[in-house]
Amino acid sequence: MVTIMKESTVKILDDKDMEFVETLRSLGVPRNVATLITFLANVDEASSREIEMGSDLRQPEVSIAMRSLRENTWINEREIKREGKGRPMKVYSLKASIDEIIKYYEQQKLNESAQAMESIQRLKDLISS
Repeated sequence: MVTIMKESTVKILDDKDMEFVETLRSLGVPRNVATLITFLANVDEASSREIEMGSDLRQPEVSIAMRSLRENTWINEREIKREGKGRPMKVYSLKASIDEIIKYYEQQKLNESAQAMESIQRLKDLISS
């Protein structure tokens, strides 16, 4: 009897990817969300298991990060029927481009900055009146 194993390769985050993760984190993006965005930006699509293996995130971290991406409608999700019995496997891909995601965080920081400047101006107005 010959057993044929399916060969698959899983993308592993490299140094440049980790720098991307750390830069997202410097903007206040949680580590698991930053890692998931970076991982999915580098693949066409991936299962939860592939994401776990390639990004070094644990399953609960992937689930929590996935929820955040779903809330922002940045993710595509589809099911693939497995051979034999069992639940279908979900595979994920980024729906939003990296440019759109960066623009989202850019806008968030611009809004935060504008609010901070309004508060500073209000303080100046209060001491001069």
